[in-house]
Amino acid sequence: MSKDKIIRCITSDGAIMACAADTSDIVYTGAKLHLTTPAATAALGRLLTAAAIMGNQLKQDNASVTLRIKGDESETGAVIAVSDSQGNVRGYVQNPDCPTEYYANGKINVARAVGRTGILNVMRDYGTGDPYIGQVALVSGEIAEDITSYYATSEQIPTVCALGVLLDKADHEVLLAGGLLIQLLPGADDSTIDKLEKNVSELEPMTTMLAKGMSIREICETALKGFEVEVLDEAPVRYACSCSRDKVIDAFITLSDDEIRSLADEKGYAEAVCHFCKKKHRFSKLQLEQIIRQKHGEES
Repeated sequence: MSKDKIIRCITSDGAIMACAADTSDIVYTGAKLHLTTPAATAALGRLLTAAAIMGNQLKQDNASVTLRIKGDESETGAVIAVSDSQGNVRGYVQNPDCPTEYYANGKINVARAVGRTGILNVMRDYGTGDPYIGQVALVSGEIAEDITSYYATSEQIPTVCALGVLLDKADHEVLLAGGLLIQLLPGADDSTIDKLEKNVSELEPMTTMLAKGMSIREICETALKGFEVEVLDEAPVRYACSCSRDKVIDAFITLSDDEIRSLADEKGYAEAVCHFCKKKHRFSKLQLEQIIRQKHGEES
C-alpha cells in the first residue's frame, strides 16, 4: 500500500501557494515496471513527481495533465508522465535502458540523459474536448528548472520547483522521491518576495529533507518560514494506470478491417501492451472478428 501523499498550503495573506509531495512509492513502482537504469529512473521519477503536483492543482474531477519532455540529443528518448486531478500518476521512458553518467559529486547527470536542449510539452485536458497545450524550450534538462521556466513563460507565474530522486548506491533501488512547488500569487509584495527568496536559498534538497524524516507539511512550513501557513488539503497519491480492455478495443475500431485482422500473429493472437503499466491485453482471431462486427454495428 502506497504511503505517498501530497499537500497544498497557502500563506494566510494569500500571497504564496506551496505544494509538496512524497512520491517515493510512485517512483519505485515506475522504476520496477519499466526496468529503468539509474538515469532513466531519475528522469522519470522527477517528471512523475512534477505531474502529480501539477495534476493535483486541477479543479475539475475529470481533468488531467500530461507532461512530455524530449531533448534534441536525448538518451532517454521522450519521457512522459500523466496525472489525474487527484495527483494519481503514471508514466514511461522511451529508452528505459539509457546509459547513466554522474557528476563529480556523485549525483546522476539527468541533463545528459534527457538532453539540455529540446522541448517540454504540457497538456491540460479538462474533459471538454478542448485541451490547453503549452510548450517551452528546455533550459537545462534537469526537469525542475524546466518546469519553473514553463510557469514563467507560458503562465507568467513566478515559481520555484524542486524535484528529487534518491537511489541506493549499491543496487540503484529507489529510496526516496519527492517534490516541492512554490508559486507567488497576485497579492505578493516586495517584502514577501525577499523573505521567500531567502527561505528558498537556505532550503535543503528535497530528498535530504525527506531522509531527515520531515513530513511534507514540515517541508512546506520550512519553505514558508516566517509566514502563517494554512493547509488547503492533503491526500494520498499513487501510481495508477487507466488502461482497460475496452480502451484497446476502441483503439482497434479506428483501424480498417484488414488492419484489425493483420494484428494477429502466427499463433492467431493480437497482443496490446500498455506503455504505462506493461499490462498485456490479448485477443484471439475470433475476438478480432467480433470487434470488426462491433465496428460496423453488427451483433456479435
